[in-house]
Amino acid sequence: MPRAAVTIPTDVRARLRGLDFRSRFAANGTGLGQHAGRSRGAGLEFAQYRAYEPGDEPRRVDWKLYARSDRFFVRDATRDSPLTVWTLIDTSASMAQADAARPEYSKLEAAKVLAACIAEIALRQGDDCGLINLSDGGIRIVAPGAGTRHRDRLLIELQGMECAGAWPDASALRPVAERLAAESLVVIVSDGFDEGLPQFARRLVAARRQVLSLGLVSCEERDFPFTGGCVFRDPETGRERSLDGAAARAEFLTRFGQARAELIQNMGHAGIRHVDHVLDEPPDAPLRRLLQR
Repeated sequence: MPRAAVTIPTDVRARLRGLDFRSRFAANGTGLGQHAGRSRGAGLEFAQYRAYEPGDEPRRVDWKLYARSDRFFVRDATRDSPLTVWTLIDTSASMAQADAARPEYSKLEAAKVLAACIAEIALRQGDDCGLINLSDGGIRIVAPGAGTRHRDRLLIELQGMECAGAWPDASALRPVAERLAAESLVVIVSDGFDEGLPQFARRLVAARRQVLSLGLVSCEERDFPFTGGCVFRDPETGRERSLDGAAARAEFLTRFGQARAELIQNMGHAGIRHVDHVLDEPPDAPLRRLLQR
């Protein structure tokens, strides 16, 4: 059965117009964008004076300052540059989880819509957008780009994503980290169940990548509505556990809440903003919380 195309609902698309990405770092991209750039030279906003060097264009010499000081000075300026926004999607087996009330909408399907929304925001503001899907079953990278053709390529890539395996180990993630240029903005979309995720995110931050994190939570994880005898199976390890749903509810909700709080705390200590997205809320809601000033 062919997989459904990834689309952004019309009302969600309209609400995305009020959201934007901002970099903590000076952008280092080429071209024009909305972010303060690090490049010096002929530009739009004055940055500094410096001594004239052979090869500088005469038109950049400040002749009024020369008349006062009898020395040649060049006006350096900065220009706003585009930001590179990467979306990293966890495609491990646990992302196939869905709610019984909506079995066709798994965590991975929600991640695809979020990734499409992220691309929509980035491309609308003139930024480059790239995509990576991560599992030990395979890592695929779509290089950053801009424009409607690149957006269509991202949507096709998202449509073909499937869940398999577990979170990659550190050696598999090393070339991924090297692929992300310094000062890039990286949005990680995952259920947050893998211990290697916070370690990888902290490594990116230490290498001067700005990292944001979106955690996916099913409605059943939030509410634990189960009653009677239930068998729960880990999709990545195959381990099973039998429980009485009603008897286990209070303990599960307590421990699950503690685990999410620890994830948020661990991310926060590294300077990473993390928000959870429950599958029954519109996809722009977590993005609004994530990108608020």
